[in-house]
Amino acid sequence: MADRKIIHVDMDAFYASVEQRDDPALRGKPVAVGHAAARGVVAAASYEARGFGVRSALPSVTALRRCPDLIFVPPRFDVYKAVSRQIHAIFADYTDLIQPLSLDEAYLDVTANRRGIATAWATAKEIRARILAETGLTASAGISYNKFLAKLASDQRKPNGQFAVTPDMGEAWVETLPVARFHGVGPVTAAKMKRLGIETGADLRAKSLAFLQQHFGSSADWYHDIARGLDERPVDPNRERKSSGSETTFDRDLTADAEIEAGVLDQADQVWAWCERTREFGRTVTVKVKYGDFQNITRSRSYPAAVDGQAMLREASLMLIRSVLPVEKGIRLVGVTVSNFAPASGLRSALPLFGEVG
Repeated sequence: MADRKIIHVDMDAFYASVEQRDDPALRGKPVAVGHAAARGVVAAASYEARGFGVRSALPSVTALRRCPDLIFVPPRFDVYKAVSRQIHAIFADYTDLIQPLSLDEAYLDVTANRRGIATAWATAKEIRARILAETGLTASAGISYNKFLAKLASDQRKPNGQFAVTPDMGEAWVETLPVARFHGVGPVTAAKMKRLGIETGADLRAKSLAFLQQHFGSSADWYHDIARGLDERPVDPNRERKSSGSETTFDRDLTADAEIEAGVLDQADQVWAWCERTREFGRTVTVKVKYGDFQNITRSRSYPAAVDGQAMLREASLMLIRSVLPVEKGIRLVGVTVSNFAPASGLRSALPLFGEVG
């Protein structure tokens, strides 16, 4: 595994950078992609905005408090997708082993790159130069012998830089880092680790596998390995998508059944448009609800065959949201997700459901 050459390419403030590229008046200014409405959320922030503490997923009102001069630009996802296709076409000139993570980042295995470039460092440098020349956008890159280290490394020289973690430095480098930076350690897990005296990679490495299993269950093996710089996952160009969903935040908390149901149906239609376009259909439908006090709940049910009709998806979504109606407190957000993908059943009418709502 130490002989592998893995690059993690991560575009710099992708959505915001596209907007600044296309509108010169936005360059050098704090820009947020999203809506400034009371219930709006920042989808992406330029580096100028980040200097004020504006980040993605931040409520728009909070972002404006932190940066009163913040400029909101509505998202243009069709444009971002088109640029992403340009970038992936560049990747394909170097390797077939490309694993996209999102529109703006991907893993590349360049152990045997198509251009015969001797080092992964030089390969990453050439890829970044081509991205800049062909799209006008900058990218950062992490280079290492596994995916975990490559992804960590791509953050090290942002924006518009690259950093390599070689086999002889991997373990020692991981020990110096805060565990909150590790892929797979979210804010809740990082807080739990801190309570257990684990704040750095060195702290994590010092814990036995038995200790980690006691406190983190099935994730213990992963934490045990990454503390030692180990990750044997291959770059998988055929990685299957596990779910697809859509959600919306309302302008005000909703309490009326009809308005809540209409919101859920709208999200179901958004998800169905993706299903129809990709020809991917799921057996499981999940409805997410976020109340005005930010409490989250989900309700799910599974069909014995894929939900391959819009009417079926709408019916399942309505059934799930009605399981929490009427509400005693307002609903801020609703979402619909399909998962557990399976071949289309060919049925266009409701199938009997099984399993409890949960």
